[in-house]
Amino acid sequence: MKLQAALIQMKVVEGKGNNLGTAERMLKQAASEGARLLVLPEMFNVPYDNSFFPEYAEEYPGETTEFLKKKAMELDVYIAGGSIPEREGDRIYNTSYIFSPQGELIGKHRKAHLFDIDVKGGITFRESDVLSPGQESTLFHVDGIKVALIICYDIRFPEFTRRLALEGAQAVLVPAAFNMVTGPAHWHLSARARALDNQVYMLLCSQSRNMDSSYTAYGHSLAANPWGDLVAEMETEEGVLHVTIDTDTIEKVRNQLPLLKHRREELY
Repeated sequence: MKLQAALIQMKVVEGKGNNLGTAERMLKQAASEGARLLVLPEMFNVPYDNSFFPEYAEEYPGETTEFLKKKAMELDVYIAGGSIPEREGDRIYNTSYIFSPQGELIGKHRKAHLFDIDVKGGITFRESDVLSPGQESTLFHVDGIKVALIICYDIRFPEFTRRLALEGAQAVLVPAAFNMVTGPAHWHLSARARALDNQVYMLLCSQSRNMDSSYTAYGHSLAANPWGDLVAEMETEEGVLHVTIDTDTIEKVRNQLPLLKHRREELY
């Protein structure tokens, strides 16, 4: 079984309407090129900056989720809506919504691990100053293939992806916004390691690089296959990256190198 996916690497600017307009244009392009599962980047409707999250935050349903639902139905595709700031009560979450071609909400993931880092001479960022962490993992089906979704910093915790793989995930979507310090150091490495260790496809979708932004995303949206190979990658500009998820490849790799079957749970 094969599934055609598309990673939408878009430029994010100030103004929610501007970003939804860009997303609409690129979603249409991806669908017209044959993709069935369309993936947007982390915080695709808002500049990645704590100062913007409260202003752009939406309750569900809201402007952005209604947009995603409508586009999924119009284009007859599945849309993994990257993430947006979601407001619930007095809390704000970094949340992804996944819609089916029928407009059904089939998945919702709140970023579980918040990006609180301080790299000396590099970057300091504290999502927890504004955002709250999610409490669940997220799995859903796309045309018979079991797909998981985690958000950015979630990828750095191997146990999280392993749990999803053990629950049947064949591909893991990662809307993300690695920066110009963490990106060159760990972006490709994280994708290949999680793919290899769990024998799944890892699809990482970034914003395009915007040097005028207060937070500059690394770009380089990519896919790694269950053998740990990079099978597709963009550079830093806007664009659509097409990826084929092939369940035969997953089965072949898991039979040749049965890592998941050889686990010694009594030891660890």
